[in-house]
Amino acid sequence: MPTRHDAAAPPVKGGAAPARPPAESATEERRRARLSRRWQRDVRWSPYAFVSPFFLLFVAFGLFPLLYTGWASLHAVELTAPTDMDWVGLRNFTRIFDDEFFWNAAKNTLIIGIISTVPQLLMALGIAHILNYKLRASTFYRVIMLAPYATSIAAATLVFVLLFGRDYGMINWFLGLFGIDQIDWQNGTWYSKIAVSTIVIWRWTGYNALIYLAAMQAIPQDLYESAALDGASRWRQFLHVTLPSLRPTILFTCVVSTIGASQLFAEPLLFDANKGASGGSQHQFQTLGLYLYEQGWVNQHLGRASAIAWTMFLILIVVGIINYVISRRLRASS
Repeated sequence: MPTRHDAAAPPVKGGAAPARPPAESATEERRRARLSRRWQRDVRWSPYAFVSPFFLLFVAFGLFPLLYTGWASLHAVELTAPTDMDWVGLRNFTRIFDDEFFWNAAKNTLIIGIISTVPQLLMALGIAHILNYKLRASTFYRVIMLAPYATSIAAATLVFVLLFGRDYGMINWFLGLFGIDQIDWQNGTWYSKIAVSTIVIWRWTGYNALIYLAAMQAIPQDLYESAALDGASRWRQFLHVTLPSLRPTILFTCVVSTIGASQLFAEPLLFDANKGASGGSQHQFQTLGLYLYEQGWVNQHLGRASAIAWTMFLILIVVGIINYVISRRLRASS
């Protein structure tokens, strides 16, 4: 009977790999742990790195000037020697409130703000309502609305100076067709305010119109369809559907326009015939921004100018608080 010999099978190619050496396994684990820690640090700190340029620029050009201006407002300091400061406390603020030119500038700022903001927002609301309907070349009209905002404010103001010229201005020529005598726009008390307000209206109406248009396009069409089924005309739809839906947006534009009016500077500066910061020969259209510039860079009183800047800042804080209160009441009522 033949003897059976069981021989071992030859190794098969591609079989299981031999076990890793202990040293190689430990090195791989350390590498993975190191990469894991690096990934965790990246996830944790990358957002701060991305937003850090904004905070660095804000500290350098926003927070530091604000704090330094507040410190300078408590001192008597001149532009010719900005490092020589004499402590005066709140005397700069008390002198401002006793200065008739400050109150004149505040009154002019308020008047120009009202006669420029109210027509501007009303016109913007009407233009947005027209653009909200389907029109041919609607994109072209929207670009046209932004053209004044993109135009250089210096170039635009100089053009308006020519338009409002007393002897050869186109505005007086047009008014002369109706028998109206020539108007001295640059030296008149009310006429100069109207002319400066016209520049502001021309510049910002299209910008606000696009804001209103974006808000109108976010209103659900179901509301208009329901109003149309109830027999409401377009005017009633505008009053009872569009305006209530736009209340937060209208409040926002009012606040932004108020802030812009309080900081009005370039338009009255360039509109002045004497090219100074007095706002006309009798300070008839001098705003708070011009008054600040006159005190700091013409009269070289940096302490007073700093006090004016902080006064304007406190006024804007009050405006912001009023906006917050009104917003809360609107949300509660809706």
